[in-house]
Amino acid sequence: MELKNKIWMNGNLEWFAYIGEDEVFLGSREVPFPLEEGDEWVNQYGDHFQVVEGEIRHLGRIEPPERHW
Repeated sequence: MELKNKIWMNGNLEWFAYIGEDEVFLGSREVPFPLEEGDEWVNQYGDHFQVVEGEIRHLGRIEPPERHW
């Protein structure tokens, strides 16, 4: 599958992508790699994403996952 979004990882191992014309934080360890059709995740801020038809889509914001230290 060829991904339509431009994605990159910064030096802090955080994933970003352009969704439309906006630069969006995808997450860090919660982002599945390699990305495949149907993959779904929620980042630490509660932003919900899914890969649909080769494109990362922001599905909205939900309650952030509970973090256990």
